[in-house]
Amino acid sequence: MDGRMAAPVPNLLNLPDYRIITVDETDDAYHIAAETLVAPRMCSHCDGTAIVSYGRREQWIRDLPMHGKRVGLYFQTRRFRCKACGKTFYEDLPSVDTQRFMTERLVAWIGPAAIRRPFAHVAQEVGVSERTVRDIFHDHVTALEAHRQVETPQWLGLDEIHLIRPRGVVTNVQECTLVDLLVNRNKETVTAYLMRLPHRQRVQLVTMDMWRPYQEAVQAALPQATVVIDKFHVLKMANAAVERVRKQLREALTTAQRRGLMHDRFVLLKREADLTDREALLLSTWVKNYPVLGEIHRLKESFFGLYDCASAAEARSYYQTWEQSLTPDHRAAFAELLTAWRHWETHIVAYFDHPVTNAYTESLNNLIRATDRLGRGYSFAALRAKMLWAEGVTKTRRRPLARQSPLREQLPPIGNAQFARPTIMGPDVSTVPVDVGVDMVALSRQLETGQL
Repeated sequence: MDGRMAAPVPNLLNLPDYRIITVDETDDAYHIAAETLVAPRMCSHCDGTAIVSYGRREQWIRDLPMHGKRVGLYFQTRRFRCKACGKTFYEDLPSVDTQRFMTERLVAWIGPAAIRRPFAHVAQEVGVSERTVRDIFHDHVTALEAHRQVETPQWLGLDEIHLIRPRGVVTNVQECTLVDLLVNRNKETVTAYLMRLPHRQRVQLVTMDMWRPYQEAVQAALPQATVVIDKFHVLKMANAAVERVRKQLREALTTAQRRGLMHDRFVLLKREADLTDREALLLSTWVKNYPVLGEIHRLKESFFGLYDCASAAEARSYYQTWEQSLTPDHRAAFAELLTAWRHWETHIVAYFDHPVTNAYTESLNNLIRATDRLGRGYSFAALRAKMLWAEGVTKTRRRPLARQSPLREQLPPIGNAQFARPTIMGPDVSTVPVDVGVDMVALSRQLETGQL
């Protein structure tokens, strides 16, 4: 390479097995020629020691960026010939990845970087193709997956998210963490996942939406667990009735009225007790001008009171009274909710014996969509990995370890006396970190600050 000057710092690369020959600095890169310090002493084919130099070749290897510039290494790789077997071979290059033309430390850097940042950005920074980044990312995630051991929750949540198509979401309800993302919500997929859970018999409760394949998968894999329909999804159906009537009324309104009804629709969906004075005034105006909408809103509010009941029996009685108050028109508006109660009553009222909910998964869905927006065109596997292995989002809990058994060594008796060495005990309480999943608060913070 022409125009190179002697490197002023011998340890510029911090690769102790190499000697720098020349350094050429351009506007956006360092081009560094180097060679190994120690030549091989035996043949790589027969282990013979009678080897002679047989030429060189230049190998171009990418390395970690330095001072904001890309780095290309030009190794003068020596070739040798064995006098014993007659074969030739090249010396090994320490610290160079055997599968790629780059250093091991660059490979180790690209994997985690590709989790935090878009593939295209990482590829641009180090001067490789986006496909190369994807391949390294895949290998890195595969290694992480092999060692991932998330504690099986006692309260497990099942939900869904749309990433191109519906995907399964598994959560730890008690810890408010993301446990896993499944490629789909099919019964076979969910059942297989639940069957693979370590110590799956420890799952006591499963909260979910009204998706029959989820219920059947839990019944098959976790027969000991109580299924609780998440109240978030039940109440969502009640709000959907208000939305349905609002959209029907919209057809007969002027453009200005439609715009107002669309803008103010949140006051119809919000709990009346939570409305501000201004919102309450808006609601009263719409209820007064559109009595049908007001009646549906009143029934929605009344249904929400179901979850103020103290027991399953009281909730059943409350629902029967509420349903009997519906007119045929009301029943049409609340048809989805009525059908859900008929098919899922046992699991809906199970909430009153086990008041657990994974309503926070709606926030999780927003996080996943935000991640999707950051990297359009990513595969599901890539998006899943970015959610599960983002740096600093793993939530751990410490659990006590069992006390160690006493270690005694008896000494021979002396006369009538018998002596023993002091008992060696482990600590009364020891702790080890337990992975309980991805902390959604930490994940949200990373998204908001642009770290992910």
